[in-house]
Amino acid sequence: MLVFNVAGLLGEPMGSFRDISVSSPPLDLEPDLTQSRDVEGDLRLTRTNRGLLVRGRLQTAIEVTCSRCLREFELPVDIEIDEEALPVIDLVSGQPAEIEAEPDVLRLTDHHELDLEGEVRDAVVLAEPIAPVCRDDCPGLCLVCGQELASGGHDHSDDDIDPRLEALRGILDEEGRG
Repeated sequence: MLVFNVAGLLGEPMGSFRDISVSSPPLDLEPDLTQSRDVEGDLRLTRTNRGLLVRGRLQTAIEVTCSRCLREFELPVDIEIDEEALPVIDLVSGQPAEIEAEPDVLRLTDHHELDLEGEVRDAVVLAEPIAPVCRDDCPGLCLVCGQELASGGHDHSDDDIDPRLEALRGILDEEGRG
């Protein structure tokens, strides 16, 4: 779980901190995105005059398909968190805090818990590349037989050219003679 009770830290003076080691099972992401490793890392929660400063680095991985060779592979994801978390209940008076002034700020729950699941989920989804490649020099698939070019043995003769593209052979022959 990525939910941490911070009530004790909120009662301490400014500058107090807690270091937390995170180990959480994979999250339930979008239907087409699968997290292949647990979320792990370290966080430091520091008490400020308004709430908490949350800083840390988390790691996980997602399963993606190479856009060149169509092979599935695991893509590591690094998540850097640097957020201010503010309470929804005023710590002195116990009354609801004004949240309209800062609607985009990370908020603690009314039980003084820090819930980072939404932040981590958003970071993982945003880390998915548009066109992932399993390695920088991935040659992709053979245009003739559809096999991975990295596996070798793809020496096809000109007889294997699609007959619909035969007209292009004449253009290439003319340019070669030029």
